[in-house]
Amino acid sequence: MRASKFANMPFERLKVELEKKRFPLKEKTVSEDKSDEELFREAMSDVRELPEFRRLVPQRTSKVPSFPLRHDDALDILSRIVKGKEEIRLTDTGEYIAWAGPRVRKDILDRLHGGSYAVQDSIDLHGMTLDEAETALSDFFSSSLKKGYSCVKVIHGRGLRSPRGPVLKKALERFLHRSFRKWVLAYVTARRRDGGLGATYVVLKST
Repeated sequence: MRASKFANMPFERLKVELEKKRFPLKEKTVSEDKSDEELFREAMSDVRELPEFRRLVPQRTSKVPSFPLRHDDALDILSRIVKGKEEIRLTDTGEYIAWAGPRVRKDILDRLHGGSYAVQDSIDLHGMTLDEAETALSDFFSSSLKKGYSCVKVIHGRGLRSPRGPVLKKALERFLHRSFRKWVLAYVTARRRDGGLGATYVVLKST
């Protein structure tokens, strides 16, 4: 007679049965065979619409009013400038410079740029080195003060052909704030007819 599989292991079957009781196999539920859509419908089966909400009128967000472009809109101005119908205002450019001392009326800059002061003399720095320009300006301002001039013009150019940009123009600003600060009351970019961005009006202190 063939020996039983568990003949020599009397407690093996009991061990298996105890394990089943401790860790019962999870039975597959019906819901695991259903699709997400079916599960959603099943979960929403008890949901009912409230009649009161049918009478609620959704609030509409107010539209942001659209304003037509004004005639002086930036794009329109640019178009007119390109067509030659309007000139660029120098005060709107990044090259425009202006400064007034602490005790000087601020409206002097607008008046000076607008041509309210007569230019009594001028100096052209084109072709000079920085050292030459500083010496020339020192002589020019000194001579102008002795003559009693109060408004002069310095021509420095815009440096459009220079790979380093407006070197003389930037140097002039440094000179006016350092070497010649004691002589200067204010300065501002000249009008277009007087050189525009390539020249600067300087108001000197009276002696």
